[in-house]
Amino acid sequence: RTTMKSLRFISAEAFVSNAEFARKSLGAVAHDLFPLLFKASYLLEQGEVIHDLVENWPLFDFNMGKLLGATVDYEEDLSHRTCSVCLESCLTGLRDYVLNQSSPYMKKLKVVDLTGIKDVEVQFCKCKKTMGRWARTQLLSKLCSDLLVYLQQAQCNPGTIEVSINVLIDLFVTERNYKLVVQALLKKCSCPLKICCVAFRSDNLTLQKFFYIIKLTDPSLLRKLEIVHNVHLEMEHLEMLFNSIHFPLLMSLTLPARTFNVRRFTATDEQMLTNIGEKMGEMTQLTELSMSFSILTGRIQKLLSPLKTPLKMLDVSNCSLNHADMAFLANSFHANHLEALDLSGHDITELYPSTFFKLLNHCSSVLRSLTLEDCNIQDAHVNMLILGLSPCQKLQEFKFIGNPLSSQALKHLFTFLCELPMLKNVEFPVPRDCYPIGITYPIDDASVCRFDHQKYERVAEELNLILLQANREDVKASTPLFGSYDAAVQETNNELGAYLIKSFKETLEKFTSSFNKMS
Repeated sequence: RTTMKSLRFISAEAFVSNAEFARKSLGAVAHDLFPLLFKASYLLEQGEVIHDLVENWPLFDFNMGKLLGATVDYEEDLSHRTCSVCLESCLTGLRDYVLNQSSPYMKKLKVVDLTGIKDVEVQFCKCKKTMGRWARTQLLSKLCSDLLVYLQQAQCNPGTIEVSINVLIDLFVTERNYKLVVQALLKKCSCPLKICCVAFRSDNLTLQKFFYIIKLTDPSLLRKLEIVHNVHLEMEHLEMLFNSIHFPLLMSLTLPARTFNVRRFTATDEQMLTNIGEKMGEMTQLTELSMSFSILTGRIQKLLSPLKTPLKMLDVSNCSLNHADMAFLANSFHANHLEALDLSGHDITELYPSTFFKLLNHCSSVLRSLTLEDCNIQDAHVNMLILGLSPCQKLQEFKFIGNPLSSQALKHLFTFLCELPMLKNVEFPVPRDCYPIGITYPIDDASVCRFDHQKYERVAEELNLILLQANREDVKASTPLFGSYDAAVQETNNELGAYLIKSFKETLEKFTSSFNKMS
């Protein structure tokens, strides 16, 4: 679909397309045209022009989400273009804004907001090189450090020292960029560019380093905290975190796998869980909670009942929930507000069908995303599932990978899914009849690719034809065998892979050493 451009935007494109002319002429450009020229430059990937626009920015704020979002002059939202050329030009332009002593404009800039940039799987920029969240964290931290070194060495204009700009960013810290980020945060007071962390994601960090850096970020400003994968945070560490640090603005919390394991609980652990629930209850802004791959059997009420604000997003996938947990969720005040729900890894049709459908009915008026992967949903359950999903008229995303459904059942389900008006994304399983007879579910990683690929392609074509015949070309249907796309994991997979190999090697060495001692 071609997006309409106003004459102003077409003129702006023409102006910035000749980089040399545009850069020379910026001094004569009216202040209110800078946002228009910035978006036009971003669309055309004119890195040098972007740099100079930012270096001479004449306005009080610079908000990437608003600048690249839909505007009257050009409706297309460019905030999902994490083009490396554009973003690097933007950030180096910001550094040079501080250093530029000959700018024709008085330095007014006070706030730079980089949080509106969205990392997506498919990039439309010509360079095809992206700058993800980790790389943006790395570059901004480096620029802040370089800036301080330069200011200390050079005889700068006193006006440069007086520049103070809050840079709002979503930080992503791993072992590889930890030192650089810590350095930038420690010297925040003396740096003209002041990193203000709005969201923090940590992966592949020791607990000691995580606790140190989280205190440096100014947790009182934090709205989103993601502690994932290779941060070995357990329940006692979480209690310690909540006891030592307050998160008054926190809206979203993601905890790593195995944070909780009720199977080895003692009386002390029960009290610890109560304390954690109470601390979360003090976070009055908290509306998103992800606790996947923890064992929480029978403890959901203890953890969630102290919350004073209803949750809009809940991920309790693979948490071994029992009937009491599901009954609490279905009857809690959260149920009527849930916009995103992930119950993957639970045999919902066998263990608690009526309670699950009660929960689904309660959140049906607001539910936008539902994930039911590896839930043992079989052909016999499809009609019941259709009945449960029928009121969910706002559903935009439905993921049900890993369920033992036949191609016939999938066609029946897709015919119904065409009727959901807001639906945009469906992730469906490889049909059971594409696998060898006798395959058991959940399918292990070694067997997940051993299916009849030609038959699968034929079925996928038939399912897409059902969408096409119902005029639902707007719905994307796919089968990501190893899970949905995760921009953060994709960006750091080399580091995480190296970490896993190192961990495996250390475990193997310990085992060999123990075995040799026994011998």
